[in-house]
Amino acid sequence: MIRDDENRKPMVPSTMRIIFGIIMIIVYVGMGVLLLINYFQWTTPVLQWLRWIGGIMFILYGIWRGIRQFWGLDTSL
Repeated sequence: MIRDDENRKPMVPSTMRIIFGIIMIIVYVGMGVLLLINYFQWTTPVLQWLRWIGGIMFILYGIWRGIRQFWGLDTSL
């Protein structure tokens, strides 16, 4: 008998992958909202721009990740 252990890839159970994906969506969108409502109380003008851009980017990436998660586009990664 030939053993095929070398060609096997370690597989993460699909349930764990789904749970991790949902948690990360919540983290990204939540961080974006916290930045937009100035939860960290950044007051200098440079940090204001960073806060707005970072907040919007976190929310957009969270939405993009949610779309990929629920349409099943992440399964091949």
